[in-house]
Amino acid sequence: MKVMARTYIKDLKETIGQDILIEGFIQAIRDQGGIKFLNIRDVTGVVQIVILKSEKEVFDIIKDLTLESVVALEGFAKEEKQAPGGLEVQAKKLTVLSKAEPELPIPVVEEKGGDETELIKCFDWRWLDLRKPNKLKIFKVWTELERGFRDYFASNNYIQIYAPSFMSTPSETGAEVFEVKYFEQKAYLSQSPQFYKQMAMASGFEKVFVAGPVFRAEPSYTTRHTTEFTGWDFEISYIKDHYEVMAEQEKLIVAGFTHLKETVLPDLEVPSIPFPKMTMEEVKEKLKAAGVKSEKRYDMSPEEEREISKMIKEETGSDFIFITDYHISVRPFYHMRYEDKPEFTKSFDLIYKGVEITTGAQREHRVEVLEKQATEKGMDLAPLQDYVNFFRYGCPPHGGIGMGPSRIITRMLELESVKDATYLPRDVKRLKP
Repeated sequence: MKVMARTYIKDLKETIGQDILIEGFIQAIRDQGGIKFLNIRDVTGVVQIVILKSEKEVFDIIKDLTLESVVALEGFAKEEKQAPGGLEVQAKKLTVLSKAEPELPIPVVEEKGGDETELIKCFDWRWLDLRKPNKLKIFKVWTELERGFRDYFASNNYIQIYAPSFMSTPSETGAEVFEVKYFEQKAYLSQSPQFYKQMAMASGFEKVFVAGPVFRAEPSYTTRHTTEFTGWDFEISYIKDHYEVMAEQEKLIVAGFTHLKETVLPDLEVPSIPFPKMTMEEVKEKLKAAGVKSEKRYDMSPEEEREISKMIKEETGSDFIFITDYHISVRPFYHMRYEDKPEFTKSFDLIYKGVEITTGAQREHRVEVLEKQATEKGMDLAPLQDYVNFFRYGCPPHGGIGMGPSRIITRMLELESVKDATYLPRDVKRLKP
């Protein structure tokens, strides 16, 4: 007996006038007496199913069917202008693959005009929350954005490296770290793959990228922070200054956005390059002239990021702005400093639609300068020796970035929080599911 191949819902238009098999979740059930309707959802879309009373076997199954049960349905695909998508499937056979319990802890289809299910409860039942088509779209965007980035890296001779999450010493200054027991010694969860990207530069790899978990033990309760997130990083050798790093990120962003536009977000605006650039000092002066109060002399508050973005958008049409030349007090010891103004670093942040999405810099590759800067930061050189040793035997000038894709997608899709753009978010209070 020949087994019918499954058809995805997005491909049903090509099967009108044919018998088909679809599989998916029951999204809606409507009983109109002598005729019944189902909506079935798979990863590609939703289709309306009509069940006639003459199909007694299928008709009788429907009375015991529950929302979100998983079914296999054989039927006849036909054109129907009144149905969503302009087609429907007339059922001939229905098999229940997995019956859902009748009372859902959270609705998968939100009622229009009704109260939104509490966000905390949605995350408690995240696998049900993710069945919603708008949530599925978030992770399709993730996938295609990363594919666009990877295509850029591949076509520009980058090497992918896989940095460890266990570290013997914290990789950043000023950020809280998770300390873990590691057999007979102490270890830390990685705040960044920074040290290992730089090791790759000392190894002569010249261009590397990393995609992996990043951990920050900061007690933050904001819409832009989680305690674990996925970071996208790159590092490149033989640069003249940090402007070369910025130019590389511009091309990477354009490649990712272009691929997204061609695949899942046809209305996405692909940015023009170069992006606007201002020094921190220039940004502070511009904000002051506009009456925006500054909380910190050498850093940006979330309000300042939003306001400068609005101004740049109005003036240039760009959703992006690089802010450069951060003071040494707010930058790690390994950021290179200007020779003629040593209190400032050759570093930058990239702001996208009012939120910082990237930190980058030219790194200090001269071992004696690196040790001096670490000492000035009050750091103990002993735990840093493995890192400092990377630079003792020759290392090219280099620089790179650390980028937060969850923040990019949050702003791109106008989500309320980075948690919405995170598959299973982790924050100060959440460790499950």
